[in-house]
Amino acid sequence: MAGGSGTRFWPASRRHLPKQLLALATETPLLRMTFERLGNLAPVNRVWVVTTVETAQASRNILPELPPGNILSEPMGRNTAACAGLAAQAIQKVDPEGVCIVLPADHVIGEEKQFRSAMAAGAEFVSREGGLLTFGVRPTRPETGYGYLELGLEHSRKGEWSIHRLRQFVEKPDVEHARTYLDSGGYLWNAGIFAWRATTLLDEIRRQIPDLASGLDRIGEALGTAESDAVLSEVYPSLPAISLDFGIMEGAEQLWTLPVNFPWSDVGSWTALAEGLSGDATANASRGRVQAIDAGNNVLVSTGPVLSVVGIDNLVVVATPDAVLVVPKDQAQRVREVVEGLHDRGWDDVL
Repeated sequence: MAGGSGTRFWPASRRHLPKQLLALATETPLLRMTFERLGNLAPVNRVWVVTTVETAQASRNILPELPPGNILSEPMGRNTAACAGLAAQAIQKVDPEGVCIVLPADHVIGEEKQFRSAMAAGAEFVSREGGLLTFGVRPTRPETGYGYLELGLEHSRKGEWSIHRLRQFVEKPDVEHARTYLDSGGYLWNAGIFAWRATTLLDEIRRQIPDLASGLDRIGEALGTAESDAVLSEVYPSLPAISLDFGIMEGAEQLWTLPVNFPWSDVGSWTALAEGLSGDATANASRGRVQAIDAGNNVLVSTGPVLSVVGIDNLVVVATPDAVLVVPKDQAQRVREVVEGLHDRGWDDVL
């Protein structure tokens, strides 16, 4: 899943250059990192990317190995249920028994051998047992920025991995509840990574969101024909915009979760990115030509000019050739407000 509007990482990200196309954590774009992380899980012709019309060509440039038809272009974003459903329609036409692993293209994951082992175990399980499976990350801190998964009873094991019934999805908690979840050992972070048969997902969409299903079925019938682009452009913008979690997973008939323990981050803000950037002795996380004097615990990024800071602490400072952002680390999520303000002022040239 490689959509995104390029708001949380402004000014580095823009409408035509959202987070997954940027080299934020390393010198490699996050989309490319996601692709390379797969290793031998699937051959190249079985890797599909769903992105936007505006970023389709950039995605092809980053992943030139992919068959051109394996990059699906959304005319506009309609949230993750439509995105995953579009991919499932395309995949079932190629392989009616196809099993899907669904990955956001903008995560940072460590211990990639462990990652591939867990993905293979989850895919094998849903191929045999059916249902919808979500991969949950064992929490390491009382994080309030993630949703949680409540573990049910263990159902089976595959090597080192255990598969559990999924009791419920839990909204992002306050700190007190997050500590309770962490201490109990019975909750996982919701990583937004899934496994299922393409047909299983489409069946659940038909059962729970019939309006979305009817539109996806029209699109699916046209895929691979001369009418494909026209039907996609006509139907897709009218699809219900709803997430997989709320629209499908919370009401699914057969839900599983597989707890994983590899390092994971959804890189949701400039502050979260600090975990993957190089740090100095004063805990400044930096990228680009940056110097810090009597400054500590900052996130300092420049993609253009030399960036120098003196005597500041706990800030995010990002400089690009045409824009600068300065925000306290504990308010980094408010970058969305900056983007909205720029749009209101008509300064779309920096969006």
